[in-house]
Amino acid sequence: MKFFNWVKNKFSKTIKLNDPYLLEWLGIDSNLPRDKLSEATYFVCLKVLAESLGKIPLKMYQDTEKGKVKSNLAKEYECLRLRPNEYMNSTIFWSTVEMNRNHYGNAYVWCRHDGSRVKDLWIMPSEDVRIIVDDQGIFGKSGNLYYEYTDKKTGQQLTISNDYIMHFKTSMTFDGITGLAVRDILKHTLQGSMSGQRFMNNLYDSGLTGRAVLEYTGDLSKEAKERVRKGMEDFASGEKNAGRIIPVPFGMKLVPLNIKLTDSQFFELRKYSALQIAAAFGIKPPHINDYDKSSYATNEAQNLAFYVDTLLYILRQYEEEITYKCMKAKDLKDGHFWKFNVNVILRADIKAQIEALSKGVNNMIYMPDEARDYLDMPTAEGGDRLYGNGNYLPATMLGKQYEKLNGGESSE
Repeated sequence: MKFFNWVKNKFSKTIKLNDPYLLEWLGIDSNLPRDKLSEATYFVCLKVLAESLGKIPLKMYQDTEKGKVKSNLAKEYECLRLRPNEYMNSTIFWSTVEMNRNHYGNAYVWCRHDGSRVKDLWIMPSEDVRIIVDDQGIFGKSGNLYYEYTDKKTGQQLTISNDYIMHFKTSMTFDGITGLAVRDILKHTLQGSMSGQRFMNNLYDSGLTGRAVLEYTGDLSKEAKERVRKGMEDFASGEKNAGRIIPVPFGMKLVPLNIKLTDSQFFELRKYSALQIAAAFGIKPPHINDYDKSSYATNEAQNLAFYVDTLLYILRQYEEEITYKCMKAKDLKDGHFWKFNVNVILRADIKAQIEALSKGVNNMIYMPDEARDYLDMPTAEGGDRLYGNGNYLPATMLGKQYEKLNGGESSE
């Protein structure tokens, strides 16, 4: 309750989007991440993964003797798929969890229960949570995991059992308990890439003008040298002076030191760093707008590769953790489970969709109502049964039409 009251107190006043309280509550450090997020490729990768997870709807199903069907318990768990808490909708909530997972290596969600039912979900600031392995049985059974949250402002601590914390981690883990942050893996690459970005920013601020040598004859006092240098720099620097003619005193010559980014392979190195950052996230070059070596024939093929190579592992982790931590034991035993509906990212153009659904209905794979539901259309009369070609026969009945009615022998 301490953590929940802390959240309520923080939102009892009007705050701005960049307020440190809000950033802290969302699990985003108000100092360090801003520096890291200033690297464009790193930010794009976080954005792509967070938005991809946020736009995939979470559905509830049940395994039955007839196969997988939609669960009738979805109403009991509306907080997971509609409104995890009073301040966030489902899209923002899961996007924020994914952002924390990648940036910090671990994302923690506190599941508050009302009896055996999940009441609401709260994202805990990742850097304020410490994992405790109770190997002495201090809190109860020996070997249990606990999560200790410490309020930075008050120093108050809250220890929560593993049963009530959903823990999402990156794939880089050596103990299976804690994940390694992508920014730690890319520490040196990010530092080099950010230095390159700062260099370009400074170059633009100076009007793309590099350093120069002022040649003159004679001798100048130290004060005169400093006065001439300062005057030249003030006139040559700044965006407002870009492209203007620089007046040079009589008897002096200004020789620029040309900056050739192509000679130093600056852009090639920047591009290489961008690909390294994207690769650490498991994101292919086309998703960071690098189409130089794109080998996908269609957008559908590109989305399928992104799902299989990048999202599939992430979604399975979420599905397993949500199902295990948020479902009652009886519901788990009855085969209920949560699953993300990836059809939203794998959909083809409308023509291809209609052709695929038509073939599915004609070959008794889909019922008409199932095909209509895929297109977000209402059910129709008679659409809850399978239809097929009347000339089709089961494989076990092939040749029966040639058997004699009386003897059972095949006719010649």
